Amino acid sequence: MQSQPANIFERAFKRLVPGGDAGAGRRAANESLTVAADLPEADLEVVRQWIDHCLAENGGQVAARNRAAELGRTYLTLSRQGRIRFLGLLAEHYGVDEARVGREIDHWQAAGSGHKTAAAQALRQALEPSRVALLKQFNGVPSGVKFLVDMREELLGLRKEHPSLQPLESDLKELLSHWFDVGLLQLEEISWRSGAVLLEKLIAYEAVHAIKSWSDLKNRLDSDRRCFAFMHPSMPDEPLIFVEVALVSGMADNVQALLDESAPTQNLEAADTAIFYSISNAQRGLAGISFGNFLIKQVVRKLREEFPQLKQFATLSPIPGFCRWLNQSDADTLRGLPGGEQWLSLPPPRTPEQLDPNGNNEVRRDALTRLAASYLCQVRRQGNKAQDPVAHFHLSNGAQVARLNWLADSSDKGLKQSAGLMVNYLYELPKIEQRSERYTSEGAIAQSSAIKKLLK
Repeated sequence: MQSQPANIFERAFKRLVPGGDAGAGRRAANESLTVAADLPEADLEVVRQWIDHCLAENGGQVAARNRAAELGRTYLTLSRQGRIRFLGLLAEHYGVDEARVGREIDHWQAAGSGHKTAAAQALRQALEPSRVALLKQFNGVPSGVKFLVDMREELLGLRKEHPSLQPLESDLKELLSHWFDVGLLQLEEISWRSGAVLLEKLIAYEAVHAIKSWSDLKNRLDSDRRCFAFMHPSMPDEPLIFVEVALVSGMADNVQALLDESAPTQNLEAADTAIFYSISNAQRGLAGISFGNFLIKQVVRKLREEFPQLKQFATLSPIPGFCRWLNQSDADTLRGLPGGEQWLSLPPPRTPEQLDPNGNNEVRRDALTRLAASYLCQVRRQGNKAQDPVAHFHLSNGAQVARLNWLADSSDKGLKQSAGLMVNYLYELPKIEQRSERYTSEGAIAQSSAIKKLLK
């Protein structure tokens, strides 16, 4: 997401408890929770008692969810230090009751055959941290699911500095994984006629090629373009992930040409290729919960139904880790890779993100293109997977590394991250499942003949 945490929580606050602060004022005094922003020790104890009341469900589930909503409202008013203390309370004091687990294990072991199932169920309930029961109460609160997604985003930013929060983040991830199972998601096409709120979210969440204006957005939603998003029923105006598609003739090799607002609209009858040029995860709080591969497959199915003449499905993708890897690699490592000797023969300073003003561009082009092919296909991280995160995503989905394109992205970001290079990943429909399986199990990376030639 592009928004800062303060703005995220402010938006969630307005919807979590209808009426915001005024909504709290309409409650009876004993249903209002007021604490200082930094959550000092005395107020932390007040919050702890409130959580205990939520978990006890005094007054029934509806009352408990109302208390959970008030707890969420309070959380959103806290300072950064106050939120850290609040999250620490959940992480450290609302875990698994080990004594209860021990008792339930004894009951399960002693249970006769007719009572084994009930004893096992009781044991499963005992193994669930008490904080999970609290988090589940937000599922019945307006905007409560979005509130938890945003809370996990903040936890992801805090866990390195505060490792004690890791158990809470893990519990929240598991809970959201169930709630955001791909079978519960809805594929929605986004067009220029979609609601303004949703269109604004596209502008805010676009993470690959920034949308610069409303006219830029309108161009990306023109008749020769398509945009699809996964939505969740509990977050109707919030795309989870979305893909932007251009319908073109042949495989696109330059993103500036693809996004040129002055370019003529493509004749759809002549279009034979669907180019996926931007895939953006819109909710950082759902990191690690994968549904991008399902999105691509469903979009391909939809496009084939609408445009049966399409023959190719491919991406025009950045190589976001390339320049960082190249700058951090030592000379011995580079000499062992195709293009490495050429690159090291160039006079310093060697900066992959800038063209050489003195005219060594042909040498640079050959060296960088071959090194990029090596980076995509030969450089591995743990588990024998591709080092580049975008490459790993598409290879996991069954794509082939098809073609490298020189100066395909001349933007500042494109030059800095990818030396201006972009790659086409080709989705050959009959081979997708086999390639995905081979990459996942063996680390095998499907390569076109052009890529293989660069690696010699």
